[in-house]
Amino acid sequence: MRTSSAAFVLTFKVKDLTLYRMKSIISSKGQVTVPAQIREKLGLLPGTVVTFQLSNEGAILKKGELGAHPVDAVYGRLKLRRPVDDLLDEMRGPRPRTR
Repeated sequence: MRTSSAAFVLTFKVKDLTLYRMKSIISSKGQVTVPAQIREKLGLLPGTVVTFQLSNEGAILKKGELGAHPVDAVYGRLKLRRPVDDLLDEMRGPRPRTR
């Protein structure tokens, strides 16, 4: 019996996807533990940026690229005449004294 290459590719893909199908539970803080096998396969180390993409079937987790944080683009551009703590005290009121 001869199988077509399309059938082989489909079978290969299904086996590949189910090989890494694992379960995790979302914590009360919205955190998810990525299973060790997936972290190893993708090279996910602590501090690695990941992206989430919504699809019709659910969400996809991808290893992201380390890009600049949006705040980095404007950090240091604001020139103040007074220290930030003084401005915050003015807006919020004086801080409680520490013992």
